Amino acid sequence: MRAVLHTLVLTAGLALAAPAAAQDLLIHGGPIYTGDAVVQALVVKDGKVAYAGQLDSARAAAPGARDIDLKGAAAYPGFVDSHAHLAGIGFREMTLNLEGTASVEALVARLKAWAAANPGGEVISGAGWIETHWPEKRFPTRADLDRAAPDRPVVLSRADGHAVVVNSAMLKLAGITAQTAAPAGGQILKDAKGEPDGMLIDNAMGLVRAKVPPPSAAAQAEAVRRGARLYASRGWTGLHDMSVSTQEVAIQQALAAKGELPIRIDNYMSQADSGPVLAQGPSQDPTGLVRVRGVKLFMDGALGSRGAALLAPYADAEGTGLIVTPRETIDAILAKARKSGAQMAVHAIGDRGNRVILDAYQQAFAGDQAGLKAARWRVEHAQVLAPHDLPRFAAMGVVASMQPSHAIGDLYFAPARLGPERLKGAYAWESLLKSGAAVAGGSDAPVEKGDPLVEFYAAAYRHDLKGFAGPDWRLEEAVTRAQALAMLTRGSAYAVFRENDLGRLAVGRDADISVFSVDLMTAPFADIAKAHAVMTIVGGKVVYEAP
Repeated sequence: MRAVLHTLVLTAGLALAAPAAAQDLLIHGGPIYTGDAVVQALVVKDGKVAYAGQLDSARAAAPGARDIDLKGAAAYPGFVDSHAHLAGIGFREMTLNLEGTASVEALVARLKAWAAANPGGEVISGAGWIETHWPEKRFPTRADLDRAAPDRPVVLSRADGHAVVVNSAMLKLAGITAQTAAPAGGQILKDAKGEPDGMLIDNAMGLVRAKVPPPSAAAQAEAVRRGARLYASRGWTGLHDMSVSTQEVAIQQALAAKGELPIRIDNYMSQADSGPVLAQGPSQDPTGLVRVRGVKLFMDGALGSRGAALLAPYADAEGTGLIVTPRETIDAILAKARKSGAQMAVHAIGDRGNRVILDAYQQAFAGDQAGLKAARWRVEHAQVLAPHDLPRFAAMGVVASMQPSHAIGDLYFAPARLGPERLKGAYAWESLLKSGAAVAGGSDAPVEKGDPLVEFYAAAYRHDLKGFAGPDWRLEEAVTRAQALAMLTRGSAYAVFRENDLGRLAVGRDADISVFSVDLMTAPFADIAKAHAVMTIVGGKVVYEAP
């Protein structure tokens, strides 16, 4: 995901009361899915599930409890996003948000409007555009951006965070010319005259990052706060935060100490901030809401920008993608992680990227298969797998951390990028589960919206939000509704060693509960896509209630 590039114009913070203290709860009035059964009622005491079963017995077991009538809504074990970027989610709400931009011309118009509404000479940063639906059938260029903002630098990140488009002023500020060599693991795209056209892929993005002022401490804190509030309002009870800075962890801990962090966060540090966890292993704050689990690294780029590392050339272009972190760097970090117990989470999208990291994991444990399985090292995305590598996840105990919504967005371009044979190993949730692999579900927000209902819908239906799926989109890789629920609850808990506390609503477990307006296990898929969160409960505390 993107390293955040932001010069901020802050809007007024959304007011949100601190989560209420844990109290006894009696929950009833709709289907309650515990992960093992469907029950009439749930009793929560001291932040834990105290009873799950019949309503009459629940009432007798909970005198004086707050009575929560679901009024037909459905409750589930807390949904946890196993791959997201919390600060990025908040920053998305605070900068030029280009999600849903329908064309190059629409991008130009939105940029022009933003520049007019936010005058000055500072860098304009934005994110969220993706060209796969655009009528122009191309990336935006510096010439497009120059039409909207010719006099100040502009940096706009593609939705996947693996490419940016910049204008001429930004190229000049960064000193990028026709003679500038692309760094290893990056590309500088050129126009017909051999000049930079404004598109920078993967590690080439670093050429402009140094010229963009970092967000202030106040802006960083506001982004984390907003992201956490937004996630609680969507029904998430927790997330696994990827590529995290030391500053972000400190902000999370401060919010938790004040009772203002509504969700649980398991952090995987950026390579730059990985030193402490690689030396000392995992840790958590006094509240138990904020944990540092391990380290997030990048093996390759993204499929949409053709940076994903493939074993054979792309079907629609020359080249096989990019390895963005040298293998020797990966190996050195893995050796430290094995020694300290830090958990590894490595981004790999292409079949070559996935093979290289699986090989590296295997080598790091040098034949200690039991140790490798116990480590539960993760591959983030595991998006395109060669047939030889798919069963290795289960055999090695590697967690496949996957984002179902990627498949319903990528279906417009992945067939062209990969071709029909390689597509057989793409977004292969059902095949991985059938092989015995642990699969954790997430969203990769802000690359995607970050909505648990969209992730459930995508996993179980494998069509876009309008109900479309191409004829070669391998619908057999959709999972059952029960499997989709498990991916986003039990799978996420297992991925961070929390399966004894989270993922099921059983007596003695933490009372983390997501309540949605429809019954996900029976509702038509079209209704799931339009549903919303009704209530979010974390550790027995009601942290969100819909108006």
